[in-house]
Amino acid sequence: MRCVYCNGLQENKESTFTLALDDRVIIIKNVPSNICRQCGEVSYDDAVFRHLEKLTAQLRDVVTEVAITSYLAKTG
Repeated sequence: MRCVYCNGLQENKESTFTLALDDRVIIIKNVPSNICRQCGEVSYDDAVFRHLEKLTAQLRDVVTEVAITSYLAKTG
């Protein structure tokens, strides 16, 4: 697969997804990703992105300022 930004080759690796949401920070570790070897741009396939959406929705109402979880965490 090629990077949409620089046309470099992408490789399948794990990355960390970070989202600043209002006054909270959500960190999701071990996310299956496509990472460009040339520019480092990170992208996700559709299924991974949907799972990230579920995880962030669950963590949105967490009382803490920083929520850290693993991609493999169960969703309800």
